[in-house]
Amino acid sequence: MSLSIGIVGLPNVGKSTLFNSLTDSNILAANYPFATIEPNTGIVPIPDPRLNGLAKVYGSKKIVPATVTFVDIAGLVAGASKGEGLGNQFLANIRTTNAIAHVVRAFSDSNVQHVDDEHNPQKDIEVINTELVLADLQTIDKKIPKLAKESKANPKIRPLLETAEAIRTELNNGTPLSMSPLLADILKDETKSNLLKELQLITAKPVIYVFNVDENIIGDQQAQAKLQDLVSPSQAVFVCAKLENELRALDEDDQQEMLASYGQTEPGLNRLIHAAYDTLGLQSYLTAGPQEVRAWTIKQGATAPQAAGVIHGDFERGFIAAQVIDYHDLIEAGSEQGAKQQGKVRTEGKTYIMQPNDVVEFRFNV
Repeated sequence: MSLSIGIVGLPNVGKSTLFNSLTDSNILAANYPFATIEPNTGIVPIPDPRLNGLAKVYGSKKIVPATVTFVDIAGLVAGASKGEGLGNQFLANIRTTNAIAHVVRAFSDSNVQHVDDEHNPQKDIEVINTELVLADLQTIDKKIPKLAKESKANPKIRPLLETAEAIRTELNNGTPLSMSPLLADILKDETKSNLLKELQLITAKPVIYVFNVDENIIGDQQAQAKLQDLVSPSQAVFVCAKLENELRALDEDDQQEMLASYGQTEPGLNRLIHAAYDTLGLQSYLTAGPQEVRAWTIKQGATAPQAAGVIHGDFERGFIAAQVIDYHDLIEAGSEQGAKQQGKVRTEGKTYIMQPNDVVEFRFNV
């Protein structure tokens, strides 16, 4: 499966600068509202040092990391759902993403104007949440009359109508669906879950709050804790977009040196991806051989056949077994043959639950 993240936020919060840093792009990042007119999309390889380790063991010709797609849309403003600003024109571009990265301005810079001349992270968060709720209300209000009409002819549709009405009630109360207990109840029922997929409600998506902070806040745990409290229990990531942009121009050694000077061990991209994997319940497994080593993204708890299906549907349908080696055992043994001699290679069946460091070769018949 592929991982995609939609980036939202008010104008001038550093979305485009952050997007450029994450994707190594050069889109316009200007000091005025709506610098981003068209939605920008960037596909980024997910950093995974295990791939280099496997490539050395197998002498692989090619390394293929898993990827994440970032979609950056125009800044949203109060009234966006009613046509104010430009962001509402592009919300459709993030309806199909797996998660939302909500960029919040938490830095002070008199040279970068705020959309309403007030620097208040909590208020900014509320503005965006309100606009996303209102956008979803428009979607659900269009769907309910259709379900009501269908339910008259087919009583089996009635539970879907009731679900849609319950969603509307939550949204009318100003509650994003991701923050409502109703979401968990919907996801327990396959039919209702399918309705949710059809609606593509933005507020049903998990949200990761990305606080764009001053350089002096990067290592300030106390200041970060106060910002985390604003969005708890959602995950928060703290980045300095200005610093991330500077890192782009450095080689790996100089990047590590600069990060260390700020008390960091990895750039913001890595931390955002870790947060996304955790929030979405994802993990990756590895395949390796002389031709290539590759990382594959799957859900935590996925079975071996389900993992095989990510490579190709035929692999899942014709699944026979999986040869599995733990990555660390393989590296320690120095070769696949060495791992076999040490008894570290296992054959697993259809009920096997995949683990994060599995190096796998699937056996199938179609």
